[in-house]
Amino acid sequence: MIENLKKGKVAFFLPARSGSERVHDKNTRPFAGIPGGLMQNKMLQLVNTALIDEIILSTNDEKCIAIASEFTYDSRVKILRRPDSLCLSSTNLQDLIAYVPSVTDADYIVWGHVTTPLAGPAEYDLGVEMFFRKMQEGFDSLVGVKELKNYLLDKTGRVVNNTTSLPWPRTQDLEPLYLINHTMFIASRQTYETDRNRVGRKPYLHVMDEIHSFDIDWEDDFVIAEALYSRK
Repeated sequence: MIENLKKGKVAFFLPARSGSERVHDKNTRPFAGIPGGLMQNKMLQLVNTALIDEIILSTNDEKCIAIASEFTYDSRVKILRRPDSLCLSSTNLQDLIAYVPSVTDADYIVWGHVTTPLAGPAEYDLGVEMFFRKMQEGFDSLVGVKELKNYLLDKTGRVVNNTTSLPWPRTQDLEPLYLINHTMFIASRQTYETDRNRVGRKPYLHVMDEIHSFDIDWEDDFVIAEALYSRK
C-alpha cells in the first residue's frame, strides 16, 4: 500500500506568472469550454488527487488568483503572491527553485505546470506512488518524460544518431532519448535546499505517453491541446 511507502508530507508547487510572451493569456483564457482556462482545469485536477497533501499556487497574476480562489474550499489549497523579482521573464530558474522551500514545510515537492492540461489526478497520484517506490531502489527524484526515438539533425544538417554506425538505422533500433515533458518534477526538500535543484542526482525517468505529456508552449500547441482535451 502507498500509505506504507509514503515517508512524509507532499506538496504540489504550481508556478504561474502573468505576462506570457508566446501564448497570450495562456493560463486564464477559456480553454476547451472551460471559462477559467488552463488554471481552472489544473486546480480541478489537483483537488482531485489523493496523494498530494498541499497545493501551492505561486503567482503574481490577479486572474489566476481569482480563479484559484474558487478552490479554497479544499483546505490543501494555498494561494501565495510571489515576489515580483521572481516573476520576470529574466528570472533565473534556480532562484525560483531556491524560493520554494521558503513557502512550504513539506518533505517532498512536486513541481508541475498548468500548461500540461492532459496530465490529471491519476497521473499525479501515479507519479507520487512511483517516486516512493523508486526511492526504495536508490533513486532520489522523479521527472516526467516522453521517449524520443527518431532522427535528429545538427545545425549543419548532419544526421545525429545515438546507437549505431549505420547511417540510417531503423528508428525502432535507436537507443531512446528522453524529453522532459514538464508534467512533474518530484524531489525531496533536501534536494531543493542542498542542490538548488528540482531534480536529484539519481532521477528516475517516468516515461509517459504522448497525450498525457502534451505541453503548451506555442499558440499552435494551445489549439492542438484543446482538440485533444475535447476528444478525451
